[in-house]
Amino acid sequence: MSYVSCALRAAAPRCLPAPWRSPRPFSSATGPTAKKSVPYQKTLKEEGSGTGEPSRPLPPSAEVVVVGGGSLGCQTTYHLAKQGVTSVVLLERDRLTSGTTWHTAGLLWQLRPSDVEVELLAHTRDVVSRELPAETGLHTGWVENGGLFIASNKQRLDEYKRLMSLGKVYGVESYVLTPSQTKDLYPLMNIDDLYGTLYVPKDGTMDPAGTCSTLARAATARGATIIENCPVTGIQVRADNFGVKRVYAVETAHGTIQTPCVVNCAGVWARALGRLAGVHVPLVGMHHAYVVTERIEGIQNMPNVRDHDASVYLRLQGDALSVGGYESNPIFWEEVSEKFAFGLFDLDWDVFMQHIEGAINRVPVLEKTGIKSTVCGPESFTADHKPLMGEAPEVRGFFLGCGFNSAGMMLGGGCGRELAHWIIHGRPEKDMYGYDIRQVTPAAPGPHGLRFHHSLTDNNRWIRERSHESYAKNYSVVFPHDEPLAGRNVRKDPLHEELLRQGCVFQERHGWERPGWFSPRGAAPVLDYDYYGAYGQERHRDYTYNRLLGDEYTFDFPPHHDIIKNECLSCRNALALFDMSYFGKFYLVGPEATKAANWLFTADVSKAPGSTVYTCMLNKRGGVESDLTVSRISPGDPASPLAPAFEGDGYYLAIGGAVAQHNWSHITAVLQDMKLQCKLLDCSEELGMMSIQGPLSRVVLQEVLDTDLSNEAFPFSTHKLTTAAGCTVRAMRLSFVGEMGWELHVPKADCVKVYQAVMQAGARHGITNAGYRAIDSLSIEKGYRHWHADLRPDDTPLEAGLAFTCKLKSSIPFLGREAVEAQKAKGIFRRLVCFTTEEKVPMFGLEAVWRDGEVVGHIRRADFGFAIDKTIAYGYIRDPTGGPVSLDFVKSGSYELERMGVTYPARAHTKSPFDPDNKRVKGFY
Repeated sequence: MSYVSCALRAAAPRCLPAPWRSPRPFSSATGPTAKKSVPYQKTLKEEGSGTGEPSRPLPPSAEVVVVGGGSLGCQTTYHLAKQGVTSVVLLERDRLTSGTTWHTAGLLWQLRPSDVEVELLAHTRDVVSRELPAETGLHTGWVENGGLFIASNKQRLDEYKRLMSLGKVYGVESYVLTPSQTKDLYPLMNIDDLYGTLYVPKDGTMDPAGTCSTLARAATARGATIIENCPVTGIQVRADNFGVKRVYAVETAHGTIQTPCVVNCAGVWARALGRLAGVHVPLVGMHHAYVVTERIEGIQNMPNVRDHDASVYLRLQGDALSVGGYESNPIFWEEVSEKFAFGLFDLDWDVFMQHIEGAINRVPVLEKTGIKSTVCGPESFTADHKPLMGEAPEVRGFFLGCGFNSAGMMLGGGCGRELAHWIIHGRPEKDMYGYDIRQVTPAAPGPHGLRFHHSLTDNNRWIRERSHESYAKNYSVVFPHDEPLAGRNVRKDPLHEELLRQGCVFQERHGWERPGWFSPRGAAPVLDYDYYGAYGQERHRDYTYNRLLGDEYTFDFPPHHDIIKNECLSCRNALALFDMSYFGKFYLVGPEATKAANWLFTADVSKAPGSTVYTCMLNKRGGVESDLTVSRISPGDPASPLAPAFEGDGYYLAIGGAVAQHNWSHITAVLQDMKLQCKLLDCSEELGMMSIQGPLSRVVLQEVLDTDLSNEAFPFSTHKLTTAAGCTVRAMRLSFVGEMGWELHVPKADCVKVYQAVMQAGARHGITNAGYRAIDSLSIEKGYRHWHADLRPDDTPLEAGLAFTCKLKSSIPFLGREAVEAQKAKGIFRRLVCFTTEEKVPMFGLEAVWRDGEVVGHIRRADFGFAIDKTIAYGYIRDPTGGPVSLDFVKSGSYELERMGVTYPARAHTKSPFDPDNKRVKGFY
């Protein structure tokens, strides 16, 4: 028998606290010879595998073919059948669960720092604990023993308190416990170093074989066909009459199934399956391990434990524990084997030992407890630790449901349902933007979005670095202003070096380095990734950028609060220059460009050249897919990125850089489906963009621009080509911050020259550089929406207070119009509301909203407004009685915002608390 303390001693005796006693030390540094087997009474391997023949004949065709019989494949198949797809086939190359699912720990924690993920987890729990047993009469293996999150410091407990407040919105029962209360709940736990814990009584565990076999039974009963021992050998893709690539058929060793839709749920093998269709799937395989102990007296019925600060979890396994975690030096699976089924790796104790010390510290009885078996299997991980889902932009009809970062069981039910809805209706019900594959891979030719630009996904070094950091930081506190250290400096705009010298502290967004804020202490460059000292890499010393990030690891106001305040107030009182070059910049041109624009955009954009319109784009259900500005343009020089040549009509689209690919994919799909004669051109890399905002912006820019900037000559929401410092630029009179100002869209070769001219002219007027942290504060103060914060695909313009963007008074049809009109007639049952608090307390989103003593919603976005000197928060609220949420309902309530378990009186506003009459943007001060 091997002992947990022996594993620690054998792997790294230098780390052992003394005295450590063990009945039988290991004989060598290679570690124990514990058996390799999963701790489940039954696996589907027992039923035999690799017979060489499929478990049933292949049908000639199917509406949908799901590839991969793990958690996601089974959940997606079940939900497709449940949602009415009568011809769905699941193909598994071996037996169900044989890849990465069969050895998973199967933990389910209900609370995460994301409202959408809380909803996804709730559905998984409902499926395994209620739906499947009711449908089949079978037990899925669900065990509801509760979950316990361990906090060893104030910051960690603050994070748990944030989760508890969010849980109240969704009815998730949870309690913050003191160390002594924790000891009462879990007598075997060491509480000497505890700060507190979060206890969630209805968390639990799932059995992979029991869950997947029950899903298969339920799906089959609804008409689905599940075929095992049937590896896929090819994906047939054909181009339609417009050159759009679409799925045509799936080839296997036993025949071909004609289908318009393939779902890639192949886990670690998803990358290889994607290559068969010409789809890039940016994930990597890693070894992921846990050990199973011998029997522990008194452990029965204890909750599962996550000790995030020790990066270890303790899963109840009957009368024993499974012990695992996320180490800083995981082993990559370099060559993924096609033949690997129900397989495990030898456990590398030198890697795994870092979890042992934390486990023994938390539950000291483990020091003398035997190790019954080791489980080290493959798992797939992505560069941002989020799954890859949705329709691939390279091939229509090729969907992904993979890259679940060892959370495929936990997220499987919720994500399986959303993926099924996505396939059937063209989009998910919930906001799955963060998981959307369209943010990953480019629809060539085109831009590349929030998650990963093509220069990143084609770069194995970048994928490896970011996947490592995401894995190593999986248990880290999720702070509001954290930034990655891996995979940086890939995309730099023309002003990068200029701003770096002036103390710019950069943020990373989809590969771009964009300005965050400006440090008065000088340059803070981002250095090459050092893997946090793993793999023999030497850690950077005196790393200024990392130190500045670390200073902001707090849920209080950050130490740079006053610096951001100065940037904001300089904009409000004088002027500031914002480098916004990472924005997406597209041209929609061609004979049917106006027809496309009328259908795509909610506002009437078919105005005369020189006009600029703020508008939304919707989906069929009326949800907001984007907000952007659209400018009507005239044809120009074929070689100019500022004014391209075209026939027909032309529109210039400026879109927040973090959502550029999402917009590109949405527009492209609409153009393909409608078969319109127009093109979408991308000039994001060819143009820089500077925004000069503030009361003195006109005075300064009048010295730089060769055009009259008066209200009469250059009114708000217009644009024109002009010159600045001898360079041609497109000037637009717009604002993202609620001040008078202009955007300058500049060819990249001229950006530095134009920037220097503006800064020189503004020097005597108090101009300052400002970053996106200031934009976040200024924009929320003015009440401007941020897409994917207070505006998402599951929100409508009416709910978000953007009805003015919809051309409902005209007869012009637009995508989503019918849904918006139906909602208007029926009433608005959810509404975005602005709140302010008198108490100066930091808020970041996820805070619960109380109205007259009842929880009615949660905060989506929050920041501090320096001009009004208040905390500002935006959240959607509902009427607990189920009635419509009118403005009278909003005004009549008494509100409180709950932050980390403490409530603060709040005032609800039906207009922006700053400049509610919009005078400043029009130049009236």
